[in-house]
Amino acid sequence: MTTPPPPVAFEPIQTRRTFEEICERIRARLASGELKPGDKLPAERELAQQLGVGRNALREALRSLEIAGILELRKGVKGGAFIRSGDTARMDAVVQDMFSLGSITVEELAEARMHVQDLVVRLACERATDADFAALEANIDRTEEMTASGRFLDRVECSREFYRLLGAATHNAVLAMTLQSITEILMQFVYSRVANGGRPTPRLVQKRREFLQALRARNGEQATQLMRTHLEAIHRMLKEPVGGAGSRTAGRK
Repeated sequence: MTTPPPPVAFEPIQTRRTFEEICERIRARLASGELKPGDKLPAERELAQQLGVGRNALREALRSLEIAGILELRKGVKGGAFIRSGDTARMDAVVQDMFSLGSITVEELAEARMHVQDLVVRLACERATDADFAALEANIDRTEEMTASGRFLDRVECSREFYRLLGAATHNAVLAMTLQSITEILMQFVYSRVANGGRPTPRLVQKRREFLQALRARNGEQATQLMRTHLEAIHRMLKEPVGGAGSRTAGRK
């Protein structure tokens, strides 16, 4: 007769650590709107008294919230603990960590970027303002200057800015953050490739100007297709080995 497996054992429930409870209290005030970016928390001694906790536990909680990007701890006479504004770099770091740990692949990032970019382009076509168009045009002008002077690493930085500006043109902070987080890792591959002699993207400035023209015309279908074609070429290029004849000179316009 088969012996039945032993019953699943559970560990005793541990009391929540004090610093975690402090963090939860501060996050709750943020969620309710009682605390807003720029607000200063009470002085350490006063806050510890209000919460009924020791100052060591409070300091641990404040450090934890600082690492999480919620607080900024300033020193000096006018120092203290201040609520920070939203920091998109936190989301970038999470995606980067997941990629570094192997939780997501380059292929998954490329696929996600393609679909997110489709939505971004369509919304930008609907919502972009004259200021958004002007910022994108100025970026393309800088890209042309970097191309003409052979400063291809600086041109990669222009591309980073281009996608950030395009995300901002949706006037949707969530989409802008999502696009930036996905794009940033792939842009690191582009930067590394160019730094190691990989060929620059052919006719980039021309493609950017055609895309901006479609964006200004509010032609979502054309703008989306132009961007998708460009990204497909970029993703194919990233799979190619660096080097080979003409890799430093081909298609720099």
